[in-house]
Amino acid sequence: MLGHHYTRTFLETAVASMNAGCNLELSYGMRNNVFMHIPQALAMGNITLQMLRDRVRPLFYTRMRLGEFDPPAMNPYSALDLSAVQSPEHRNLSLEAAVKSFVLLKNARGTLPLRARDLPSKHLAVVGPFADNPRVLFGDYAPVPEPRYIYTPRRGLETLPANVSFAAGCREPQCQQYSRAEVVGAAGAADMVVVCLGTGTDVETEAKDRRDLSLPGHQLELLQDAVE
Repeated sequence: MLGHHYTRTFLETAVASMNAGCNLELSYGMRNNVFMHIPQALAMGNITLQMLRDRVRPLFYTRMRLGEFDPPAMNPYSALDLSAVQSPEHRNLSLEAAVKSFVLLKNARGTLPLRARDLPSKHLAVVGPFADNPRVLFGDYAPVPEPRYIYTPRRGLETLPANVSFAAGCREPQCQQYSRAEVVGAAGAADMVVVCLGTGTDVETEAKDRRDLSLPGHQLELLQDAVE
């Protein structure tokens, strides 16, 4: 009704949704939401009591199977705390999933992987708005982990036996204010430079689409300066 103008009123929308088999509404917190008009539709004869029962039955059957109506003591997940969620077994599984999901597009001259035995005499520079900003590392609808479990690229690289320097260049993904001298200073003295770029939810999320796939702001310039 509001976006596509397929229907004209909330009552008409409720009837159309019910007829289409929809039995659950994401109401955005509106008090006068669509499905609040179901009693009116029932009273007017637009839908039948049997249809209402048919729609409600699988909804509540699913909620019952999920244990939503059970006492909390019967829910096994209620006993799980951070020590269980962040157990070594689970953290190792998460690490394995992350490693196996990486996509390496190019590896000129076998630069990767970095080997610990080669690093003690090396100077690494990690630059870019995604190099050490935990807030921008998670995508839309991502969970919010405990801060102590978040490893930015900088924090991760600093666990290696190497001399690591850092320069954001720009503090946020929009990268409207860019410090070239900061990036050049860090990259120029390094044997290897890790450039961390991207978009993040500051730039694109649900309902916040972009017109192109270019790096935002001065990020491309940052990359070119690091390469140069």
